[in-house]
Amino acid sequence: MFKFSGQGSITTCDGISRRDFLQAGALGAIGLTMPGFEKLKAEGRVDPKKNNKACIMIFNLGAPSQQDLWDMKPDAPSEIRGPFKPIRTKSNAFEISEILPMHAKIADKFSLVRSCYHTAAAVHDTGHQMMQTGRLFTGGVNTPHVGSALEFLQGRRSDLPAHIILPESMGPTGGNMPHGQDAGFLGKAYDPFVLNANPSEKDFKVPDLLPPKEIGEVRLERRREMRELVDSSVRNFEYSEQAKLMDSNFESAYRIMTSTQAREAFDLTKEPLKVRERYGLNRFGQSCLLARRLVERGVRFVTVNTFITVFGEITWDIHGSKPFTSIEGMRDVVAPMYDQGYSALIEDLFQRGMLDDTMVTCLAEFGRTPKINPAGGRDHWPNCWTVNFAGGGVKGGEVIGKSDDIGGYPTERPVAPKEIVATIYQALGVDLHTELPGPQGRPYPVVDFGTQAIKELFA
Repeated sequence: MFKFSGQGSITTCDGISRRDFLQAGALGAIGLTMPGFEKLKAEGRVDPKKNNKACIMIFNLGAPSQQDLWDMKPDAPSEIRGPFKPIRTKSNAFEISEILPMHAKIADKFSLVRSCYHTAAAVHDTGHQMMQTGRLFTGGVNTPHVGSALEFLQGRRSDLPAHIILPESMGPTGGNMPHGQDAGFLGKAYDPFVLNANPSEKDFKVPDLLPPKEIGEVRLERRREMRELVDSSVRNFEYSEQAKLMDSNFESAYRIMTSTQAREAFDLTKEPLKVRERYGLNRFGQSCLLARRLVERGVRFVTVNTFITVFGEITWDIHGSKPFTSIEGMRDVVAPMYDQGYSALIEDLFQRGMLDDTMVTCLAEFGRTPKINPAGGRDHWPNCWTVNFAGGGVKGGEVIGKSDDIGGYPTERPVAPKEIVATIYQALGVDLHTELPGPQGRPYPVVDFGTQAIKELFA
């Protein structure tokens, strides 16, 4: 996240430290920023003005149970099928769980992929990496989140960043590994803007969009004088290529902080109370509403983390005993919140005429074990699970893939994480043969060679 305040080793008379200046300039990203984008644009590989597509990625951290929600097995033994019954939906192709009644009413707007799988370790972090970047991190190479790659390839459409994470980045999930929610080898200049605030709080504000006390409003309006405030050691540096890059990134951060458009985008008080209540006056619901406002104002990619960690709160991680969640906790707390927020988002986008150009994808790192464990919950299961897609050219009301009789393994059309990511790229107008500047400057394809999108999703 961009930062304009803090302690620094060299400080000007107005309280702006050399360190702060370098932080705002994202100096750590030297070599992998705007020049790469300009090169792609010059080659005709990307035209930001012609692409109005956007994506809202809802990441269901913790991993929902396919057997209890999307891929129910009513004819299986009780320890497999669980306590819930399937209900009919507005789609003729599938039924879903009775604990998602609002989903059932809009099932003609989204499609299910019931045959996702991966073969890596059954820990949250590895699934987070693969489902958001298309790859498992190996050899010290962290591949970029699809939203960060999109910002590199297509740039911004407004004063707002191209990729924003709500409400926070993923926290601890037990693996102590990167989650794949940053720009990886593209450098910090393409890291997402992270809200780091709860939009459901009564006095919700975005601190990083407000001028810090040590920088007066007059100073902010006199941007051209900003560089003169920096100590002589930085001034001697300013004619180098690195300094030009730093200035470009500083300008980007400055633009966000001083933009009326950015402040208004984050101002949920502009929404009627009835609309806010429809989404749900909770962290997830208001994050979904904020995601719609951001896309409406030009943000290309918004990642909404349904939860931040699997510890200490009721989440999708239904192992059955504390510090995790029970199936009853999912039924009584998680499912109603999620059902309300997601259905409101899809209905709102549709009614505003935005759904055709906005893909909404609901992902997870894996599924849950077919058999209920002794604690009354379900454990990690990467062998088969369900995700869904809506908007952005996706046909609604369809089912892709099939699992076996217990929801344990795909039996038709198995889908790997890289295919999920390829589908998002394709919906956003990115050629799957596009290459990024990887480690040591080597070309790095956005997805593995030969990977295709899930073509059955599209009309």
